[in-house]
Amino acid sequence: MDLLEKLKWIMLQREGRKNRPKPYHHPLKQRDIYSQEELEAAEMVSSLQKNLDQITRILGQNIDLVKRNFFLGQEQPLEAAVLYIDNLIDPPLLDRNIMEPLLAPALNYRSGIHLLKILTEGGLISRAEMKQFTAFDNIISSLLTGEVILLVDSFPRAFVISCKGYKTRDIPQPSLENSVRGPRDAFIEALPINISLIRKRLPSPNLVVETLKIGKISDTSVALLYIKNIASQGLVAEVRKRLERIDIDVILESGYLEHFIKDNPYSPFPQMLVTERPDRVVGNLAEGRVAILTDNTPLALVVPGELLSLLQHPEDYYANFYYSTLIRWLRYLAFFAALTLPSLYIAITNFHQEMIPTTLFISIAAARQGVPFPAFLEALLMEAAFETLREAGIRLPGPVGQAVSIVGALVIGQAAVQANIVSPLMVMVVAFTGIATFTIPQYNFAITLRMLRFPLMISAAFLGLFGVMIGLLAILLHLCSLRSFGVPYLSPLAPLNWQELKDTLIMAPQWARTKRPAELVQQNDQMMGQNLKPKPPKKKG
Repeated sequence: MDLLEKLKWIMLQREGRKNRPKPYHHPLKQRDIYSQEELEAAEMVSSLQKNLDQITRILGQNIDLVKRNFFLGQEQPLEAAVLYIDNLIDPPLLDRNIMEPLLAPALNYRSGIHLLKILTEGGLISRAEMKQFTAFDNIISSLLTGEVILLVDSFPRAFVISCKGYKTRDIPQPSLENSVRGPRDAFIEALPINISLIRKRLPSPNLVVETLKIGKISDTSVALLYIKNIASQGLVAEVRKRLERIDIDVILESGYLEHFIKDNPYSPFPQMLVTERPDRVVGNLAEGRVAILTDNTPLALVVPGELLSLLQHPEDYYANFYYSTLIRWLRYLAFFAALTLPSLYIAITNFHQEMIPTTLFISIAAARQGVPFPAFLEALLMEAAFETLREAGIRLPGPVGQAVSIVGALVIGQAAVQANIVSPLMVMVVAFTGIATFTIPQYNFAITLRMLRFPLMISAAFLGLFGVMIGLLAILLHLCSLRSFGVPYLSPLAPLNWQELKDTLIMAPQWARTKRPAELVQQNDQMMGQNLKPKPPKKKG
């Protein structure tokens, strides 16, 4: 039925004739719970009151559901109603752009049918985005996401008008990925604002933003971002496929998605990059990666995420390349220390005393004199105390948590040493291990290192350095077998790619890194022009 026939039907109905056509579908049965399939199949009827009653039955007696009835036009007026969810819309926008045009005194002399015709052609309402739906599924979904619903009697369609105005916090500074030099903005929980932060940095027509709805109850919006002339279409299709297969009731955070789309769900290693910085997302998009933004989440997922990319920080690209290379190597050494330092101490002091210089060995023996526990149990107690203090510092309010962490570490460490429960050197080893863990840019990667320390300590306690090497080889074999969306986890080290070592083991200048990672892009791998090395001007004469 086209628009002209519907308007004729409305006129016939207003004149009281009996030969009007039947509605599209029978209304939903009167009950409390409706399945998604029923809502998708059911469409509106011509009676305004029946449509209002049906929406009320679907949503229940919610106190935040607001209804406003009024008449459209003065001659042959049509009864109409506006519905919205309180605190999800912007009241000034509703009054200024919707209600005032509909109730303007200059329109009162017109008939309701004439005003309805103007509405169907996109007039009267000054809001830019206005749609028409007939299925209750689309109407209810729009209503619950902050849209305003306009219903008119004898018209079996709903006008859905954009009027979102729910509260969001201001754009903050990064808290997980602080930097001295670089942008100071971070993602927040509002998906449209997060997308705008990326659009601001990347105003390119090739930037594609696809939106999916995941969660049968939460109906959470998930955005898929990539640059279409750079990202591999196979990678984009694989990410989209993994997201679409998720069948879950509620998505509260991007971590829910991470559990469903990673290649190896049993691996303790993170297989995608988690960041709160828009500049980092844009940098990865320019390399051919794909970003995933989730509504109500201030963190973005970037895939694929290789091991060495988890040890990089956005500030590496802003600072002098000599300094950035030094910091990266310091970060690699801290990564090794955070993983192996307690186990190496246990293995050497218990099994390989001949490797320790005599003077140092005498100092260690003197410090351990009177300690009743073996080195393994000593390290286990200190690691457990350190992890407990760290967890307490995170859960307590900010100032209180910092005070508890500092004072607790000092008091417990000093008291344990004076009571001869642990040796001073063990306190130093555990403290330096914890500090080395803090240098890892990715928080979830640091958690992995904290977990893997304990099995390495157990291997060192039973087999010494041989047990440590067995544990490290097992971790290495596992890393070699991992893939992140088809990309080897250890690339570009395995398989080896000399060109890409300019952005991994060392930090080459910007003008020297001309190509994108070969594992990510098969075409358009050129990232910048050739011969961009700066040169001083030639001397005249």
